[in-house]
Order: sequence, then structure tokens, then C-alpha cells
Amino acid sequence: MKFLRLIFMLLFMAFPLIVSAEKAKTIDELAKMYDSSSCKECHEDIYMQWEKSHHARPLMGVKGGLMLTPLAMKGATAFSPDDPKKATAKNYPCFKCHLPQAITSAEDSVAVELTEALLTAADASKTDKEKADAKAQIAKLQIGCIVCHSDKAILHKRELGEPQKGVLYSSKAVAEHGDAMYKKVEKSIVMKDSLYCGQCHGLGPNLEFDQPFQCANLYGSYLHNYIASGGTKSCQDCHMQKGDHLIAPNWNDDKGSTELLKKALALDVETLGYDWLRKAKTYVSKVVVNTTITSTAGHRVPDG
Repeated sequence: MKFLRLIFMLLFMAFPLIVSAEKAKTIDELAKMYDSSSCKECHEDIYMQWEKSHHARPLMGVKGGLMLTPLAMKGATAFSPDDPKKATAKNYPCFKCHLPQAITSAEDSVAVELTEALLTAADASKTDKEKADAKAQIAKLQIGCIVCHSDKAILHKRELGEPQKGVLYSSKAVAEHGDAMYKKVEKSIVMKDSLYCGQCHGLGPNLEFDQPFQCANLYGSYLHNYIASGGTKSCQDCHMQKGDHLIAPNWNDDKGSTELLKKALALDVETLGYDWLRKAKTYVSKVVVNTTITSTAGHRVPDG
């Protein structure tokens, strides 16, 4: 009995140390924990594609906009904290998809630092350098290789367990992986399935929060319209052709986005012009315009 009591005491003492060691307390610590820069050495092309993608800037929005700013401003949303110092991960429901590692691997102090940085970047009284430094700090928070190829690679955790430490997951297994930390690659059964993308790209309303809200419905549209109408392609078939990790569109690239939308959306216009005899000797020129937009996309456009 004394032996068992000793074991429990040791576990009790060790467990808080283990938990605290796994949680990042600052943005820098969280960024370092999920740093994927070592991947560039062997996967340079893929890494360069990713760097241009929205996954590399999930909190920056389009054209450098800071999409989470309202969540940091007192009274702006139902989630906004009254005091930046009291911010927690619960104030940022967008973390669910835009920064999932913050939910599993960060202390609430990261949310405090993010809130202060967002407010600084939006404060007109701050210097350009102060605002630029705040944006640079926020930009460190990315959805990189580890998030997708580890944290999100296993869906059926009750059956398959949590992702293993020191293991990455891909569409095929690799016995020896030349990385100091991730020395093995296991096969993920969902990596090529649209369900994998659906983890973040949405079925619609997020009802699990104490303040439900409507967000992206991309995956829901894909399932309930495209697949229901006989579509057979996966998200990866269209957005990751030949393994392209840009995962287009890149909305910061106006020309590239336009070309992609041209391929997905066809506009047919039919006009009929005539003179309307409103009354004797009085003609009014009229035109009837019929437009038809046909979408070949696998989901509604736009969405996220």
C-alpha cells in the first residue's frame, strides 16, 4: 500500500510539470513549437508554395488585414474581453480553424499577447514601427506542416489513438524520414479525403460555443450540393493538383484568383432590344437582359 501511495504521489507531482512543459506561454513559444522551417531543406518547392498560401497567414486575412481585430476590441463582439489582460482562448472561437494549435498547446497568456498585439496594430496613436512590430508578431502564428501532418492527420482518435510524438502523417508511409525530430512518416487514411479538409472548412453554424455563430459552409456546400448532384472529385483533386501546397486560390493574387474564378463560373448574357410604342408616335427604347451564371465549382462561391 505504501508503495502504491508513493507511486501516486510521484505521478501527482510530475503531471503538472508535464502539462506545463507542453503548453506555450507566449506567441514565440507557440511559433517555435510548431516551426516547420526545417521541412524546407528537403521539400523546398512545397514549402515555397505553402509560404504563399493563406495557411501561412491564417490570422492576417486578405491583403494584410487583421481579421481577428474585432474580437480584441471591447464591446465589438460577444466574444470580446472587457480587459485585454483577461483574454483567454475562449475569446477567440476562430482558433478552432485559424489556429487550432492554440487550443491544444497554448496557455491563455498567448491570447492575452495576441489581443494586445491586435489592439496595437489597430491603434492610430501608435507609431508605424509599433504597428509593424505587432503585425510581425501576429504573423508568426501559422498553420504549418506540423498542424496538418500531425495534429489534424487522425480523425478517428477513439479507434486509432492520438497522433504519435515524433511521427508525421501523409498519404503514404515512409520508413525513414530525415528529420531530427520527426523520424518516421505513417500513412493517414484521411489525407486524400475531403473529410480531412472539412475539419476546418466547415459545415456551417458552430453550435458548440456558448455564443453560437455562423461561419464557413464550404464543406457543407460540397456535400449537400456537389456530391448530392453526382460530383465525384475531392477537395484535393481541385485545390491540390500535383500536390500543390499553395491550395489555391490565393486571394492576395488578383490575377490568379480571377483566372481561377473564370474557370469555375461561366456567365452567359442574352439581350433583346426593341422600341416600345407607348402611345401614338411615341417610341421608348427598351432592352431585356437575361443572364445565366453556371458554376462548375464543387461548392458555393465565395466561401471559406
